[in-house]
Amino acid sequence: MSKRKNSDYKKPDKPYNQSGKPYRKQGSAKGKQKGGKPKGGSAVADPRQKAITAKVTCSGLTNEGKGLVTWEGKQLEVAYLIPGETAEVRVSKKGPYLNAELKRIINQSKDRVNPPCPYYYECGGCQLQHMSNQAQGRFKQNTIDAIMKPFGKPEVILTMDQPYDYRNKSQMTFGQNKDRQVIGGLYAPSTHQIIPMDRCLIHDPKADEIVQTIKGMMKSFKMKPYNEDTGHGFLRHILIKIGKVSGQIMVVLVAASPVFKGKNNFITALRKAHPEITTLLLNVNKRDTSMVLGNQEKVLFGKGTITDTLCGMTFEISAKSFYQINPVQTEKLYKKAIEMADLTGKETVVDAYCGIGTISLIASQKAGNVIGVEMNNDAVRDAIRNSKRNGVKNTRFYQGDAGEFMVQMAARGKKADVVLMDPPRSGSDETFLASVVKLQPKCVVYVSCNPVTQARDLKYLTKNGYTVEAIQPVDMFPQTYHVEAVTKLVLKEKTDNRKGRFRKSY
Repeated sequence: MSKRKNSDYKKPDKPYNQSGKPYRKQGSAKGKQKGGKPKGGSAVADPRQKAITAKVTCSGLTNEGKGLVTWEGKQLEVAYLIPGETAEVRVSKKGPYLNAELKRIINQSKDRVNPPCPYYYECGGCQLQHMSNQAQGRFKQNTIDAIMKPFGKPEVILTMDQPYDYRNKSQMTFGQNKDRQVIGGLYAPSTHQIIPMDRCLIHDPKADEIVQTIKGMMKSFKMKPYNEDTGHGFLRHILIKIGKVSGQIMVVLVAASPVFKGKNNFITALRKAHPEITTLLLNVNKRDTSMVLGNQEKVLFGKGTITDTLCGMTFEISAKSFYQINPVQTEKLYKKAIEMADLTGKETVVDAYCGIGTISLIASQKAGNVIGVEMNNDAVRDAIRNSKRNGVKNTRFYQGDAGEFMVQMAARGKKADVVLMDPPRSGSDETFLASVVKLQPKCVVYVSCNPVTQARDLKYLTKNGYTVEAIQPVDMFPQTYHVEAVTKLVLKEKTDNRKGRFRKSY
């Protein structure tokens, strides 16, 4: 990976909360010395507790990429520490727990690099920028290997050649600093305190450019940012979605009120500054909530949707549509999933958690017919539209619970050869997994964004007639600790004791 120049990135202003007061940093080490190295000096969580400086050696990493150290017989987690490094840490008591902050690195690992992002130690959105790309890959491989050990050895992780600028969806939050100037950025970890920033290195650069334009326009249009503490103000967030292949851009202004003063002039000025914007929407979120989008939505110009291409299929994307964030790695993930399904053109495939129909429609090119099931009615409508858009004739989409749907299929004597499942981070529940077992597909392809919950679900399936045949990890989110995995399970053969032979259970 070529080195990134930081000359275009401004050092962040001191973060402020919604009331304009600077906040006190707590928890893991933050701040930087020259070269982007972490330093100590963070405030102790409770000033009445005495902090102790200790010399420790990192022996490993947690699943979240934090260094593991032993101090006085206790195992502690230290952010930004790499295995093999010796360091000074500040140990303090935080309630019933011990908190360790990185103060100074004594012996530095060859895997350590200077994070290219000037906000890295403040933001928390990325956790691994202090590690080389090779070290990140090894960490993720080791993580998935350990989690999946009961089921076999995973394949080599599919990494990304250009591990920055990959997100096709980004959002920024707005507030004011102590001088009542408009600031835009991301929240500090586990807080609603805004870290002002001009650029996020995993966002699409065009998205951040548009955000900066809007931030500048807020002053000239006297548009006040929303204040969570008082409930006053207009603009809460900006959400941007970009079609990486189509180049189409959607901008969503998330506001606290539907009353948009100076709307027409604002739209004209924004379109003049960024004629590449395809559509602009106003989303109204009046609730006191951490959810970004509200229920009320109005198209200010354009169609209100954009399109993009994935694995040769074109998809329509709305503001609320779930669409994979990293399309480059998604193509690798989905191609591997379809490969694992061993489709010949005759199979019936059930796509549970089908969303807007991405993997359903991709699978339809090689399957006999595909049935997509999804709880979200808007997503089902999107899936049907996407099916028509691509001229696909062998797919059907249903709104409802996929588990109940499969139980009903089994009760009617219907069969499915393959079940594709891509649940949320929480994984599936036992009711859903029991419905898969009841339907008895010959093959289950399980896509997961959380290997821990996937391993839990695999344990259930392997106890109920299935065996894991292949596990393929994919690095969908470089610079973060997240790793996805697609796993193939097949229905085991059972022994027929009467004949002394093996028979397939399907």
